[in-house]
Amino acid sequence: MFIYIARHAWAYDFGDPRWPDDSLRPLENEATLRYIEVVKTLAERGFAPQVIATSPYVRCEQTAEIIARYTEHDPEIISTEALAPGSDFDAICYWSRQTGGDQICWVGHAPDVGNMTAALVGDQHAHIRFAKGTVAAVRFEGEIEYGAGELYWLATAKSLGL
Repeated sequence: MFIYIARHAWAYDFGDPRWPDDSLRPLENEATLRYIEVVKTLAERGFAPQVIATSPYVRCEQTAEIIARYTEHDPEIISTEALAPGSDFDAICYWSRQTGGDQICWVGHAPDVGNMTAALVGDQHAHIRFAKGTVAAVRFEGEIEYGAGELYWLATAKSLGL
């Protein structure tokens, strides 16, 4: 099974006065087009979540919608506080185990996405950098839990030539 971990795509700047409530800050228009290309490229290489869990923040929900639209399984999108800033790792792992799919995507925020990836592959104190729009794949042979995963790949727009 795979857990895909995605940091939201490029959003307008933090503190932009148009969005005094940061949870409402959306993706930049040009960034949406770039992220579509990231997802299409990854989908050609096997990125195919069956269900997507996302932070309830607008930029993450928009990122999840792009992933759902441009991957093959037409995955359901579930909004969860477990992926809001300060993510609840235990809660999202529990939810993922209950879901039963073998390809699940989590969409969240930095530094949480890096911390969760590090915890899944065995070192919750390691630093894994997630630029905006980055997606990682962690493979599991058994249960989703601390240290049980293998980092299968990590892709940025830049590493994909986009």
